[in-house]
Amino acid sequence: MKNAQCKKCLDKFFEKEIYTIQQFQYREEPPYKWSLQYFKKAGIGEWDSFCEKCLLEYSKESLESWKKSQI
Repeated sequence: MKNAQCKKCLDKFFEKEIYTIQQFQYREEPPYKWSLQYFKKAGIGEWDSFCEKCLLEYSKESLESWKKSQI
């Protein structure tokens, strides 16, 4: 039964397929601390649930924003 819901697109999915921004702590850039602040400004908490598609979109958006802030 699909009982988890993506905070961004509101699609339902299986609990085992939940992604959170905590996964960003494993990327090299940007630093996780920066990512937490970036998402906090967007109203996204560390434990909010997302589907894989939306999390990948947020990953791309945050990386682009970080790169722009480094110029």
